[in-house]
Formats: sequence, structure tokens, C-alpha cells
Amino acid sequence: MREIYSVSTLQGLVLDSFRTEVNAFKPGNVNRFTDGHGMTSDDFLLSAELVTPLLCDRNLSVGQRILESVKITRQKVGTNTNLGMLLLFAPIIIAAERMHEKTVAALQQQLQGILLSVDTYDSRLIFQAIKEANPGGLGQSSKYDVVLNPDCELFVAMTVASERDTIARQFTTGFQDIFQTGLNVIKEFTLRWNSVEWVAVACYLTFLANIPDSHIVRKYGIQTAEQVRKKAVIIAEQFKKNDNPEDAQVALFRFDRDLKETQINPGTSADLTAASLLVYGLIKSRC
Repeated sequence: MREIYSVSTLQGLVLDSFRTEVNAFKPGNVNRFTDGHGMTSDDFLLSAELVTPLLCDRNLSVGQRILESVKITRQKVGTNTNLGMLLLFAPIIIAAERMHEKTVAALQQQLQGILLSVDTYDSRLIFQAIKEANPGGLGQSSKYDVVLNPDCELFVAMTVASERDTIARQFTTGFQDIFQTGLNVIKEFTLRWNSVEWVAVACYLTFLANIPDSHIVRKYGIQTAEQVRKKAVIIAEQFKKNDNPEDAQVALFRFDRDLKETQINPGTSADLTAASLLVYGLIKSRC
């Protein structure tokens, strides 16, 4: 059976997802409207261009794709701009490479198999990538700690980390938040608004309003993350009511300023948004 996606098609979809995410006005996160946290939108765009060929290299395993992408990002950009996205993108891309039917169910089926079959070798490469990108990793536990190179397979470590990290939870649930929340929001607002970037904002605010952001939790604790989540509920509700999303820019700028003045960066919500954009692009693309 022929493959659905050529390498060039996949690279285009991956790069589009990266670019849309950074171009979208995501309050508190780096975007083309406002920089922050010692990074600029150009850093993210450069990172995307560097890692896309590696993520789509069919000669590399999932662990190799993630680790090599982390290495080139740190070498050329000098900071961790994309660890969460790399962890989410790599298995999605490999699942897409193995699909023979362009449906959500087919993508989920392939993805589930990949997540369960990551062996010890690739697991170690992914643990190394997490360490190199961010020494805080997925946090610590009494059983497994990425910082200490756990001698276990990825699924086991992610299961332990899933209680405190939303990215890890995707690996144990078949990317449930992305397929059930992110994808549905993108579908709904694509029908309403003729702008993929504003649709991405709706997706981002939905994640921020529904799930305490793991990146905020790691830096400031669950109480701060919950306070941000409650504010995001109000912002998201107001934003989604607009017939023209550009009418919400004043409120978005205000929320963005408040978060960045206190150095709060909802990075996990941005990562989930990017992955949701990629899944939508894979299902809706013309091949």
C-alpha cells in the first residue's frame, strides 16, 4: 500500500504547525505580537526551520529525532524553545508516516502503537534530550527521575510523570487532550473564523482554561497555575464570543502583559496547541 504523506508534504505540514503556533497571539507565551522570557519569535521560527528536516527524517528513530532536534536547537539558538513540541511532534509524525488511511482513527491507532513500542534504547535517547533541553526535565519522583537516567522504558517513566506533567500524560493516554480538546476546538473555530492563527489562539486559551499549565506548576506551584487557569477561563469565554477575533486584542494584550510582567509562561499550553495544529493539518491536508 502506498504511503499517504511524502517527506516534502510532511515537512510542509510540520513547518506550518510550528509557524502558526508562534504567529498566534498567545498571552504570556512568545508570539509575533510580543516577545518575552528572554526569547523572540525569531528564535522559535529558526528552531522550527532547523528541526523540521530532522523530525521528518525516516532514517531516524523517534528517540534520535528528538535528541538531534534538541541538540541543533541548543547549538544554533542557544536556548530551549521547543522541547515539549519535539516530544509531541516526533511520535505524531512517525504515526503519519505509517498511515494508509487519512482519518483520525487511523492516526490514533498508529500513534498508540508507537507510544507503547518505544524501546529502552530510544527511551534513553529521549531522557537525554529532556536533560539537555531542560535539567528540570519532567520533575522528580521517588521511583523514576529523568535527571538520574531512569533504567526503564519511556512509557513507564511517562506514566509516573503524568500525575504532574501534561506532556507526559499524552504518552500514557494516546494524546487524549490533543485529539479530544485541541482538535475539536480547531475544527469548531475553523468553521467560524477564516484565520488559522486566531483559531490557534482559541485552542491555546482552551487548554490554558481547562488544564493547569505544567510549565507554570514546575516554576511557581499549583496555586499560581490555578490562578492563571481561572483568569484564562474568563478570557477564553470572552474571546470565543467574538464574531471578529481581532476585536479581542485589547484584552489579549492586557492578559499578555500581566503574565509576562510576573515572568509566567504557559509553555505547556502552547506545546499542546502546536501538536493539535499538526494533527488537524495531517487530517485535512490535500496530498
